[in-house]
Amino acid sequence: MAHHPIVHVEIATRDPKASAKFYSELFGWNILSDDSLNYVMWRTDDEDAPGGAFAPIDEAQGVRPFDTIVYVGTDDVDATLRKVEQLGGKVLTPKMEIPNTGWMAIFEDPHGGRMALYKSMQQ
Repeated sequence: MAHHPIVHVEIATRDPKASAKFYSELFGWNILSDDSLNYVMWRTDDEDAPGGAFAPIDEAQGVRPFDTIVYVGTDDVDATLRKVEQLGGKVLTPKMEIPNTGWMAIFEDPHGGRMALYKSMQQ
């Protein structure tokens, strides 16, 4: 995965389920809810396009209103986070496991831009 594709996009919203209903009706996106994680995912009909989710706004966790976080695939979350810091960036959410799915982390570049990393358990 050396090319680091965009693999997931999270859109912050006050009401993830209501936003999912809106975008499903607007664009025909397929919706999958995981109530155990309070997470509502979306997928387009284009199998090559990344899917995403509607994340609840939680400023204590760093999810701000009108936020969108792009997840970039990586072979090694830890190594990529080290490189982020070497280049002057800051780790906001250290590597954490997404149960039965993979690992993720969120970082900020030296200029305030935020992105996330993702590695699937299937790789």
